[in-house]
Amino acid sequence: MSDTINVALPKGRLGERVYRIFEESGLGCPGVTDPSTRRLIFENPGAGVCYFWVKPSDVAIYVERGAADIGVAGKDILLEYSPEVYELMDLRIGKCRMCVAAKKGYHDSTARTLRVATKFPAIATDYYRSLSRSIDIIKLNGSIELAPILGLSDVIVDIVETGSTLRENDLEVITTITDISARLIANKASTKFKADGISRLVLALKDRKGSI
Repeated sequence: MSDTINVALPKGRLGERVYRIFEESGLGCPGVTDPSTRRLIFENPGAGVCYFWVKPSDVAIYVERGAADIGVAGKDILLEYSPEVYELMDLRIGKCRMCVAAKKGYHDSTARTLRVATKFPAIATDYYRSLSRSIDIIKLNGSIELAPILGLSDVIVDIVETGSTLRENDLEVITTITDISARLIANKASTKFKADGISRLVLALKDRKGSI
């Protein structure tokens, strides 16, 4: 159906929480949360919605390219990749922080280039550029906390939720760059051609957001 709203949901607890709100608002689809199914797409023509699960970091790509009309992505993804999408609302869930962290007692010396290990090179670069600080980005894909412990980097830029991993490894937050939470995003063309349907879903989320 041309007026069906295609929704990209991030796999995991965050997507399940958001889907539950849609479901409670009468916009559910049978089988979406069935762990035994191998189906990839779930449609409910009567409700005018179609859901599919994707890797969290891929949601913005599906929305930007128009494969999905709306989706749910973390603010970290939006800041790191700057996709051409509209940010419709802050869902105020999946809250955490993007932080700079280092070994306890670390003191920065501006006399030399700062070595920064991170999964978010764009965010780190933008932050240190705002401070006019010379840095060397070390792009890692996992176990970021190891970098300063083993002397690979001076600091890390990473997402911090509770801070327990940092504390267990004798690291500490130096500064918070920005707060992070889940955002409802939309394809720019879809907000024009499917405005009514998207508005309906946004209102459903706003009405039920308190129970997310």
